[in-house]
Amino acid sequence: MESLQKRTWAEISLDNIAHNYKSIRERLPEGCRFLAVVKTNAYGHGAERISKLAEELGSDYLAATNIDDAVQMRSWGVAAPILIFGYTQPEYTEALIENDITQEVDSLENARGFSEIASALGRRLKVHLKVDSGMGRLGLICHGGRDPEPELLEIMGLPGLDVEGIFTHFAVSAERDDEYTMMQLKAFLNTANSLEERTGRKFLIKHCANSGAVINYKETYLDMVRPGLMLYGLYPDKYTGGISLKPAMELKTRISCVKDIKAGDSVSYGRTFTAEKPMKIAVLPIGYGDGLHRALSGKIDVLINGKRARQIGRICMDMCMADVTDVPCRAGDVATVFGRDGDEFIPIEEVAEKAGTISYEITCALTQRVPRVYKGGPG
Repeated sequence: MESLQKRTWAEISLDNIAHNYKSIRERLPEGCRFLAVVKTNAYGHGAERISKLAEELGSDYLAATNIDDAVQMRSWGVAAPILIFGYTQPEYTEALIENDITQEVDSLENARGFSEIASALGRRLKVHLKVDSGMGRLGLICHGGRDPEPELLEIMGLPGLDVEGIFTHFAVSAERDDEYTMMQLKAFLNTANSLEERTGRKFLIKHCANSGAVINYKETYLDMVRPGLMLYGLYPDKYTGGISLKPAMELKTRISCVKDIKAGDSVSYGRTFTAEKPMKIAVLPIGYGDGLHRALSGKIDVLINGKRARQIGRICMDMCMADVTDVPCRAGDVATVFGRDGDEFIPIEEVAEKAGTISYEITCALTQRVPRVYKGGPG
C-alpha cells in the first residue's frame, strides 16, 4: 500500500544508481559480466524498483539471498538471470527450475538432494559451485592444503545439474590486505582450473570480485564482477580506486512540533539529557522502529533548514528530539538525518561511525514503514 503521508522517508536517487552502474561498467574489460547485488531489499533501497532498474541498465545477472526473494523478483517481471547466494532446501528444486533461478551449491549433500529431485522431474537445475578460499562461511574449503576436488568432481558429474559457474568470496579485499586476498584468488583459480582440466569442461562463469575487489584488484574481475555496496554509491572502506560514486539514499523526516523547555527540564526516557539553560527542542517522528539505532542517542546531528541540530536524549521507538535553540524552524519542516540540505551535508559514513558500524548496516536497518521515494531514473 502506498504511504498516505511522508512523516519519515528515504529518498532514492535512481540517477545516482545509474551513474554508479556506468562508472563500474566502464572499468570492466570487454566481455566481463556485471552481477547487480540486490539482496536484503537492495541494501535497504527497495528491491523491486532497484531490480528493475539494474535490468534496465544492462546487468547480466542479479543476486538474491533466498528463494522467496528470487521468486518475488520473477513476480515483478524481472527476466534477467538470478543467482541465490544463500541456502535453499533441495525440496524446493522444482520451484527453482520453474522460475529459472540459479542456485549456489556449497556441499555434496545439498548437491545430491538437488540432483535427485531434478532427475526425477526430468529437468536440469542451473547451479554455481561455491568454494571457500578463506572467508570461513559457505563453500567447500579449497585453501590451507585442503582438497575439495573429489567432492566437486562428484557434484559436476551428478545428473540433473547444469554447472554453469564457480565462485568464491573475499574476506579483506576492501581493506587491501594484498597477501590474504591474493592467497584466496590463487586458491580459487587453482581449484577452478584444475576442475576444468580434469573434466575437460570449461566453466561459463568464474567470479569472485565483490565491491572491495572491484575497487582494489582488477586481476580478480575474471568472467563477472559482483558490485553490491558500490551500486548504491558507498565505498566499503577508505579506498576508492579512482571510481566516482554518488550516494543514492538520503534519510529525511518532518518536525512534529517545536517547544520551549527551561533549565532543569529533562528530555526522553531515562532522563539522560537535562537542559542547563532555556532551549527550544524539535520532536522528530523517527526512531528505532524506523531503523534509527538507539545507540546513536545524543551522538548525531540532523540538518534543518541548512543548519546542524544536535539530537538530544534517548532515541525512542517512534520519535526523537533535537536541539533547535539556534535553528529557526517550525512544525512540518524537513529534517535530514543523512544527506544534503542546502550547503550542509551529513554523509551516511558519519552516522555509521557514531553507531560503531558500517554504512550499509544503516541502510539495511531501515524498516518497511519507511517509504522509499524514488527520484529520476531512465526514461
